[in-house]
Parts: sequence; C-alpha cells; structure tokens
Amino acid sequence: MNVVGENAKDPVLERVPVPPPEVSKGILYAREQARHRTLTRVAAGPEMSPFVEWYWQVRWDLRGCPPFVAEVLPFPSVNLTFERTTASTGGFVNGVCTTKFTRELAEEGEAFAVKFRPGGFGAFTGLDVAAFRDTAVGVVEVLPQAHGLTERVLAEPTTERRRDVVEDFFAERARTAVVDDNYRLLLRMIAAMESDRDLLRVDQVAERFEVSIRTLQRLFRRYVGANPKWVLRRYRLQDGAQLLADGRTEDLAALALDLGYFDQAHFSREFALEVGMAPLEYARAAD
Repeated sequence: MNVVGENAKDPVLERVPVPPPEVSKGILYAREQARHRTLTRVAAGPEMSPFVEWYWQVRWDLRGCPPFVAEVLPFPSVNLTFERTTASTGGFVNGVCTTKFTRELAEEGEAFAVKFRPGGFGAFTGLDVAAFRDTAVGVVEVLPQAHGLTERVLAEPTTERRRDVVEDFFAERARTAVVDDNYRLLLRMIAAMESDRDLLRVDQVAERFEVSIRTLQRLFRRYVGANPKWVLRRYRLQDGAQLLADGRTEDLAALALDLGYFDQAHFSREFALEVGMAPLEYARAAD
C-alpha cells in the first residue's frame, strides 16, 4: 500500500492524458458538435491526478436556434458533473455509461465535470461504482458533505478556478488517499487496452499482465463497474468511429480486423447497434 505522494513517481500515474481541444475520441459528429458548443479541458492537480484524468467544460448558446442533440461514446469513467441551464441547476455523479450518451443542448447552458480515470472514482471513494452504472445520481446523495458544492463551482468564471474549487473540496481526502497495488495494476491494464490495438481479447490482457481471467474480472467489477470485455470493445468502437470520421472508409474489412472483430459483418452490426447507423453512413454524416 502506498500513499499518493509516493505514487506521483509512478510512470502510469504521471501520464495524465490531457488532449487538446481538437482531439475528439469518443465524440460523435465532432465537427458538427464544435459548431454548436465550446469544449475546454484542464489538467488535474498533482494530488488528484492519481484518480482524475482531466476536467472538462462545455458551454453553448443556442438562443434563437433549434436545439442540438450531442452524442458521445463515453469512456469507461465516472464523471462528476455540475450543470446550469435555463431550466435547472444541479450536480450529479454520472456512472460508467455502457450505451451511447445523448444530450439535447437548448437555449443557453453549461456543464463542468471531473473526468475520473477508469477505476479512479472507486479507488478514491471506496464506493461501489457498479451501483452508478448507466445512471446519474445527485451529488449530495453520493457525497453528503457536498452541500453547496455545485453553487460554489458554478459561481467561478473559469475552468481553472472551478477545478480549484473541486480540488479544495477533495483536498483532505486526496492527501490521505491510498493507491494500492491492485489499482496500480488496473491503471496499467487500462492504459494498454486503450492504446494497444493488438489487445483484442480479455485472455490476451490477462496473459500480458500475468493474472487469471477471474482476477481481471474481479478488478474491473471492483474499480470500473463494467466488465473488461466491454471496456475493450468500447475503446475499439471509439477508435473505429474516429477513423471513419477521419476518412478511413476504403477497406471496412481491414478496419474491422484491425479493431479486433472477426469480420466486417460483426463490426458493422455492433457499430450500428451502438452508434445508431452503419459505419459508412456514419462516415458520410461525420464528414
């Protein structure tokens, strides 16, 4: 067991992926979305970075315009969000979303969020993350001490200052939080699953990290709240959607194999099920 201060030296924990605004992995129809809202991201501070990947903020002003439906294939992460629209204001714990996420943007509004690392919310809070899967729960229901936090966050004018409010709120917990060997192992697995397209099956992950499939499944159930097979598939679907949007349409059979599918038919069927249209249709719509 190691405290956070010692974990800061771990290469996996030091790798805080903060993509620039133009990086669009997971965002469906990214070019069209960018015409309807702004997106900014900022890095987590050193005490929160073992658990948080980054903070993000979306703002939109569609007054006098039709509503726009934003669609995302979310990462296997819990997000703590603070939202304000013309209709309501609130703070929520958004669990891992195993389906396509859609949100109608209308009139004027904003959302600021903490994107935890996959497994990070469970490691940081010790809560059962599976209980939040595919749902949003009021932040005070999950964190009773968070009364007034939504108002304090949204009162700040910048993304950086909103991050500081959140990190001040979590400061005591962050100083005493522990990153154990199981969470370290999970982070290494997640990093490999996201970036290495040669990892196509759960048994390959288990073999690479020298654990049993049962141990792998137990780690993902404890920290992520979703099974490792789904996590692999989500990352590959995100890759597929981004490659299609970028023009990779000349050989769908080869693309399917690169993403770990048995054949083009399996890829096309799963893509259509998750995204809502066939791969080539999506490529044309996302152009």
